[in-house]
Amino acid sequence: MVSVLSVFTVKAPAGKGTSSEEAVRKGSSSGDLVRAGASSEAAVGIGAPPEDLAGAVSVTTGKQTFAGTIDYIYLTLVGTERCSDQTLLDKSFFEGLAGGTVVSVDISVEETLGDILLVKLKKEKFLFNDEWYCRCISVKTPSGDCFEFPCYRWIATEKEVVLRDGKGKLPLDDKISLLKDHRHKELESRKQLFRWKEWHPGFPMSIDTNSSSELPLDVQFETAKTVNFYLNYITAIENLGLNELMKLFHSSWTDIADFRKIFMKIKNTVSEYVMQNWNEDLMFGYQFLNGNNPVMISKCMNLPDKFAVKQEMVERSLDRGRSLQEELKAGNIYIADYAILEGVQANATDPNTQQYLAAPFCLLYKNSQNDIMPIAIQLSRQTTAGVGNTVFLPSDTPHDWMLAKMWVNSSDFNVHQVVTHLLRTHLISEVFAIAMYRQLAAVHPVYKLLIPHVRLTVAINTAAREQLICESGLFDKANSTGGSALGEVIQKAMKTFTYKSLCFPEAMKARGVDNKEDLPNYYYRDDGMMIWEAIKSFVSDVVQIYYGSDEMVQEDKEIQAFVQDVCFSGMKNCPKNCEFPTFLKTREQLVEYLTVVIFTASAQHAAVNFGQYDWCAWVPNSPSTMRKPPPTQKGQVDMKYIMESLPDRGRSSWHLGAVWALSRFQDEELFLGVYPDMHFTEQPVIEAAQTFRKKLVEVTNIIKSRNEKLKVPYWYLSPDRIPNSVAI
Repeated sequence: MVSVLSVFTVKAPAGKGTSSEEAVRKGSSSGDLVRAGASSEAAVGIGAPPEDLAGAVSVTTGKQTFAGTIDYIYLTLVGTERCSDQTLLDKSFFEGLAGGTVVSVDISVEETLGDILLVKLKKEKFLFNDEWYCRCISVKTPSGDCFEFPCYRWIATEKEVVLRDGKGKLPLDDKISLLKDHRHKELESRKQLFRWKEWHPGFPMSIDTNSSSELPLDVQFETAKTVNFYLNYITAIENLGLNELMKLFHSSWTDIADFRKIFMKIKNTVSEYVMQNWNEDLMFGYQFLNGNNPVMISKCMNLPDKFAVKQEMVERSLDRGRSLQEELKAGNIYIADYAILEGVQANATDPNTQQYLAAPFCLLYKNSQNDIMPIAIQLSRQTTAGVGNTVFLPSDTPHDWMLAKMWVNSSDFNVHQVVTHLLRTHLISEVFAIAMYRQLAAVHPVYKLLIPHVRLTVAINTAAREQLICESGLFDKANSTGGSALGEVIQKAMKTFTYKSLCFPEAMKARGVDNKEDLPNYYYRDDGMMIWEAIKSFVSDVVQIYYGSDEMVQEDKEIQAFVQDVCFSGMKNCPKNCEFPTFLKTREQLVEYLTVVIFTASAQHAAVNFGQYDWCAWVPNSPSTMRKPPPTQKGQVDMKYIMESLPDRGRSSWHLGAVWALSRFQDEELFLGVYPDMHFTEQPVIEAAQTFRKKLVEVTNIIKSRNEKLKVPYWYLSPDRIPNSVAI
């Protein structure tokens, strides 16, 4: 609380101020006098200040487009004893409170206000409703002390905003009824704005709104950053010179080399390297570690029942002279299993083109050079083990083996888009965001910690539901998991979704890929662990500042409501064994939970989003759909069959436009650890954030040094390229 016992003590106009309780309800009336031009010693910008004036308030308007306003803005200070008179902020008639400006006001009172508890802002229409973005308010004492009241909010039609000072406060810290009441009203108001809705059966819950324009102002895209996926795709297609190809929408390419035509205007080191090396087994295997979807590879100790691979099939690929069983036991065999696609009906939204899906097994071998190599691929899964399940091998004809790998990559692309990317970063981050807004007051330190990491997430997801993944949306134009397939895949994924799978170290361990010596050159894992530990250390520092004991976590009603809202509301379609916490007992559990939220929204999303163009732009390496069924026999595939299987010219163009648009950073992107909005004002937290940034710089330098030695640099988890939140 800001103490003003001997600060605001000058003479007031008629009256002695209003009681604090009454001030919060309706404020005082001196603002009306100032607007009318009446004399008032308490007025701001009217005449010279009293000689014994002892304090000043500064109000900062944001720099966003249209952040300023010409409307009337009134300010009231609410103390433990009483409140100041309502004061009109001085503004230019023509410019109003312009974006990026700071308006300083002198406030005087006759009697002491006590400790300042709240700052109240009220907006009234001048000519028309003109929304205003208030960044923050500073209260400065004669001794030079400055107290910040963070706002970072839009104030809309006749709306009143009441602010607490920037110190983080747990519910336990609020002993004054006025503050308790303010906290309660704030959360009740937010629960009305952020309501849960099941957008599609079986999905995680999302925000209850029908369009982006209906979103609460504070989570909408700023005007300059409004997302139009359709326009972005069309712009990408134009920039990439694909307009002519779109006119031949349903026609097939004639040869693999024809895909080079799409690369006429592309200048990208990784995608060009992929184009040149995509059909090599070494490149195929490498992508399971460090490509666009580096989460599918798992150590294989026992072959799945439906996988018909035998020792004699793969013995030529095992270079240590051991049997398949011996290599399994030694931990050198890995698998990518796309079981989630089994039985899913492919996109049928285009009556002119039949599309297909497969649920392949891909067996991978870590050879004596520590390279990950494919040694067997099975595209079908018959009910009876081995019956009708053709296993394709590197020793097969080049066309057979090429097409088998294409099918794996197509399945990988679709699982990546729907599960790895959409479900496990976008949708889960929105669940965390909505629960945060509903259950944590703005003064809560966890709200302050998380708010940069939910920035624009609700907006981007709402735009996606309007344009991208909706019925007849853009997702349907190129992907075999479009149409009803998308919902079916997410419903299946939700049945196995667990909280622990979001804990990065746990996820690595569960797949048996956590040991660097067992599986070297897995940069996604190595960089991810460094980022996880840096985030966890920062979160731990913040938690230790505010929670002196485990009991304080248990007694924090807002935190417990937050995790319960996530589990019982946001993720209600998960099974009972999903492991999402319903009660946090220790500071350690709280640290892990918050680390999951931040890591998922920042690092995990970056790892599976910003490599889309690098690895998927060369269509044969990552087909978004297949137009012929997977082969069931060997020796029947030629280049003509392959070209008729791959996406046609139109779908290739849509695919390329999509991965280009989705791989772009936002304008003025905020990267991990960059927090321009000062929600925290306490020095210990500021120092913790500085330590966090130093650690991130160290990680950045480690990754940069390593990448200088690599043919294909892995930078998706370099902190200087990890946005704070899911915003694209």
